[in-house]
Amino acid sequence: MLSELSIRNLAIIEDLTLPLAAGFNVLTGETGAGKSIILDAMMLVLGGRADASLLRSGSETAHIEATFKLDSTLQQTIKPILENEALESEAPDELLLTRIIKSTGRTVSRINGNTVSTRLLKQVGESLIDIHGQGAHLGLLQPRSHLPLLDRYAGCVAEQVALAERVTALRQLESELASLQQDERTLAQRVDMLTYQVQEIETANLQPDEEDELKGERNRLANAEQLSNSAAATTVLLLGTDDDVPSAIDLIGQAERALATLAKLDEEKAPLLAQLQGVASELNDVAADVQAYQEGLEFNPDRLNEIEGRLEQISTLKRKYGESVTQILAFHAKAAAELAAIQQSDVRKNELTAAIDRHLHDIGRYAQTLSKTRQNAAAHLQKAVEGQLGELRMNARFAVDFQVEATVDGAYVADERYAFDKTGIDKVEFLLSANPGEPPRPLAKVASGGETARIMLALKTALAQVDETPTLIFDEIDQGIGGRIGEVVGRKLWGLAAAGGHQVIVVTHLPQLAGYGDRHFHIRKEVVAGRTRTNATALDYHARVHELAAMLGTDSEHAIGGAAAILDNATRVKQV
Repeated sequence: MLSELSIRNLAIIEDLTLPLAAGFNVLTGETGAGKSIILDAMMLVLGGRADASLLRSGSETAHIEATFKLDSTLQQTIKPILENEALESEAPDELLLTRIIKSTGRTVSRINGNTVSTRLLKQVGESLIDIHGQGAHLGLLQPRSHLPLLDRYAGCVAEQVALAERVTALRQLESELASLQQDERTLAQRVDMLTYQVQEIETANLQPDEEDELKGERNRLANAEQLSNSAAATTVLLLGTDDDVPSAIDLIGQAERALATLAKLDEEKAPLLAQLQGVASELNDVAADVQAYQEGLEFNPDRLNEIEGRLEQISTLKRKYGESVTQILAFHAKAAAELAAIQQSDVRKNELTAAIDRHLHDIGRYAQTLSKTRQNAAAHLQKAVEGQLGELRMNARFAVDFQVEATVDGAYVADERYAFDKTGIDKVEFLLSANPGEPPRPLAKVASGGETARIMLALKTALAQVDETPTLIFDEIDQGIGGRIGEVVGRKLWGLAAAGGHQVIVVTHLPQLAGYGDRHFHIRKEVVAGRTRTNATALDYHARVHELAAMLGTDSEHAIGGAAAILDNATRVKQV
């Protein structure tokens, strides 16, 4: 339940706190006093749209905070969301939602003091409060709102989710089949192009490291003479070819013999001898490798031309298919896979067609089961709503109309095929006969404004036992309703709180309705230091009597007596 609402610097509200009761709360006051602004604040703190025009003149920010007490059921619903976002409170049965609106138009959303996205704030808020604003009952006139209401009453959420999952899977199969069934000429052209590309790359027989190896070989062939001369010079200097000119290895040998003599006389220098001997061995290895390299060198113009041609072929393929041999090979693999898929498309088409047919039968079975659940619930809902309407002084018949649409490509239900979507095959509409002897007709054609408000209240009362939203807010549900019905409406709203276990908050102008409030707030505006501001006062019995009298239109003794009678009557009814 919403235990406290705090509002600062929103429109004409400077600083206001509402300590709300667990049961039936009523807000009364003159038009323009700020009652609707309070409800606007509730919608804002639940993630509703906001802009800078809502700020109180001269303020940089507006703050709205809502404190909730969570029962065990709500804790189980909200706890996983909070844990996933690391937003847990030290008190698991408390939740604080905050919305800050800045003069720049930007907003800040918080849960338990932590900044969150507005989307997350809205996700959490949806399970806490259900707000029916002024004119919201007009949505009841739209048939699209009827199926969700019936499903809530039927408690068929699991069945609908299972059906929606199957419809989603079907749409994916249909999308794949549609892609395969594209224009045959376009598909044939694509096959020709892919075939050419795959064959061109396969004919080249590329190897991953081939290009680097070819470039290295080309470099050796193009510089064979210079390489041979350099190798020969190296060999001469290392091994020598003239007996009169000592080679590097000969000189190293002389040095080795001299150092051997030194090491005999000074053993500490023996490591130097070993090091020099190692150098001599390495030089001999280098000399042997250079000689072998020189002997293997050859100038082969034919091979050089062959390599140049191969590198040009690779370069051409790179311009077409990728910046490297690796990318060319990856392009080949992708093209070959697409080509194989197209060539196998007839097989895949047959597979998809069969799978789609199976899904249509499966969806038909699920939709039929869901429809039966709804129709059974509709029969109970009809009786429940008619009972509520009777208590609201409406001698009316309420009906739930089911329609299905036959189509050649629909889901299979028995021996028929029907159009469907993720909600099933049913087109549901609420019908009403407001006068005895008249056939039920769509609500929009038969219900007046007051009747529509009463129908919504009747539905809400009938749905209360399956509605898990703890707090229900009604803004001027008494529109179009006279004083004679006001007392009944008040009793119904109090019943939503007392019997239905909901916290109910109502903005009303009917004293007969307000009399049933467990807590009554008077909303008024006043001028302080030249500025208008809204205040809220929780009324005791005496103040309530005067407020109800004022709502009756006068503060005379007769009106005060009538107001007291309204309160006393409501008290007696609530004590039964």
